[in-house]
Amino acid sequence: MNKKRVAVIGAGPAGLMAAGQAAARGAEVVVFEKKRRPALKLAITGKGRCNLTNKAPLAEFIKSYGPNGRFLRSSFGHFFSGDLIKFLKELGVNTGFERGGRVFPLSGDAAEVARALIGWAKENGAKIKTGTKVIRLIINENTISGVRYVASEGSEKAQDYLTDGVIIATGGASYPATGSTGDGYRLAKSVGHCIIPVRPALVPLETRGDIAGRLQGLSLKNVRLKMLADGKKAGDIFGEMLFTHYGVSGPIVLTVSKQVVDLLEEGKKVILSIDLKPALDHRKLDARILRDLETYRNKKSKSILKMLLPQKLIPVCIELLDLSGDKPGNQISSDERKRLRLWLKDFRLEVIGHRSFEEAIVTAGGIDLKEVDPKSLESRLVKNLYFAGEVLDIDADTGGFNLQAAFSTGYLAGISATR
Repeated sequence: MNKKRVAVIGAGPAGLMAAGQAAARGAEVVVFEKKRRPALKLAITGKGRCNLTNKAPLAEFIKSYGPNGRFLRSSFGHFFSGDLIKFLKELGVNTGFERGGRVFPLSGDAAEVARALIGWAKENGAKIKTGTKVIRLIINENTISGVRYVASEGSEKAQDYLTDGVIIATGGASYPATGSTGDGYRLAKSVGHCIIPVRPALVPLETRGDIAGRLQGLSLKNVRLKMLADGKKAGDIFGEMLFTHYGVSGPIVLTVSKQVVDLLEEGKKVILSIDLKPALDHRKLDARILRDLETYRNKKSKSILKMLLPQKLIPVCIELLDLSGDKPGNQISSDERKRLRLWLKDFRLEVIGHRSFEEAIVTAGGIDLKEVDPKSLESRLVKNLYFAGEVLDIDADTGGFNLQAAFSTGYLAGISATR
C-alpha cells in the first residue's frame, strides 16, 4: 500500500512536531522551510532559555488564552504539558520548574531544544527542505492535492509537490527575521479562509515624554498596574514591570499589551496608572508617610523618600509633585503630603504606541477558529488542509503557554493528517 504523503509548511515547533508525529505513523513527510536553518525562532525564544510550558492545571492554562482558549481543549487532551516534559526527556532534554510554574530546559539553552526536535523529526523519517518557500496551495474539488514551491533565494522555476494532506505551521508575524512573515495567512486566505486582523501581542509599550527614559533599567516589583481608556478603567494586574528608553515592558506590561494595542487601534486615550504601594490603602499609607516624616523630621525630604521609593524614582517624584528635595521632614505641609500619597497610589504614564512585530513575542489574530475543526485542526473549507501553531487566532499570557499551544496543535495536526 502506498504511503500517505504529507507536506508541512514551516519548521518551527508546531511544524516539526506535526512532521515527526506524521512520519512516526508511516507517512511520507516533507517539511518546507524558507529559511536556511529550521527552528530559528525556537532557538532564541525566552531570551535564549526557552520557556517550554507551564505546570499550571488545565483550567488555568485555557484561561490564559482568553475566550479562544476553549478551542485548545482537544489539542491539550492529546498532548499536554506533562506529555511534553516526558517527550523532551526521552530526547535527552531534562527540564526544571521556575517561578510561576514556568518550565525551562535545565541547560538553559533554547538551541538544545531546537536541535533535539529537529533530530527527532528526521529520525522518524521527515525530510526537511530548507531554503524553499511555498507560494501556492493546489486545490482540486475543494480538496488539497499539493503545494507549489520555489527556492527562497534566487529565481528557480516553481515546482509542485503532490500530497494527500498539508499542514500550515508557518507561525505568526513576530520576529520576522526568523521567517515569521505572515506567509500562512496569505496561503489560507487564498483558499477562502478569513484572517482575524493580526497585531503585535506580548509587546513593549511606548509612553509620552521622557519620564520612562529617565527611569530606564528600573524594575518595579509587586506593583499594581491599572489601564484607563478614555478615563474609564479597562483592567488591572499585579506584578513586575520594567522602564525602558521608550516606555515600559516587563511581565505585567506584556500581559496587558494586546488589550492596550486594541484600545489604541480604536482611537482611545490609554493611561497606565501605577500603584507603587498596593499593600497599603490610603489611610495606612498616609500614616506611614506621617511616621517617616516624624521619625526623620530633621532630614531632607529627598533622603526620607528613600524609605518609600527606589533611588532612581526619587528625582522624578520630586519634579512631578513640585516638591523641594531639600526641605526637612518637619516642614512638609499637609498638602504636599497629600500630593505624595495620591501620586504613590496613582503614578500615571500615557501610552502613545507600541513596539513593532520585530519586538513582539507573539502575534494576536490569525486564521479564524470558526473555520477550523478543533478536534482535528482540519479546515472546514478545504479537505485535508490542517493548521497548527501561531498561524491560528490563538495567543496567551507569558509563562510558556504559547509554546505549549504550538507543540499541542502540532501533535494533533500531525496525527490527524495521517488518518
